[in-house]
Amino acid sequence: MRRFSLSIIMMAMMAGCGPSDQISVEEAWIRLPAVAGRPGAAYFTIEAAGRDDALTAASTPVAKRAELHESMAGTGGMMTMNALETVPLKAGQPANFAPGGRHVMLYDMTRGLQPGNETRLKLSFASGREIDVPARIVAAGESAPK
Repeated sequence: MRRFSLSIIMMAMMAGCGPSDQISVEEAWIRLPAVAGRPGAAYFTIEAAGRDDALTAASTPVAKRAELHESMAGTGGMMTMNALETVPLKAGQPANFAPGGRHVMLYDMTRGLQPGNETRLKLSFASGREIDVPARIVAAGESAPK
């Protein structure tokens, strides 16, 4: 009986130390387009804890379509932008979505959105998990919220 109890205690302790599959999303915000009818963009910092995952999609009720993108310097220093199918997330390593880098392009945004308001941003992952976070709306020329 004592051996059985010790085994249960050891398994419970090991389960408590197992890797977490949590994903945290911080500082989500959306920059409105400078010209009505053009795309806006969403930015945030994301981190998978315990195990690797991948961001596969994003959506928001204020845009008809959202795509994962990355901006990078091309030949001659010109900036280019590529659509991304997924964004790999290494456990414990934050992935930044920021101006000039990775971002979510937001097409056909709702007209009349006001800077300073909030909306929701839903992120979907290869693991099947979905996270819904608040995102602050920022004017086209405004700095990122702090």
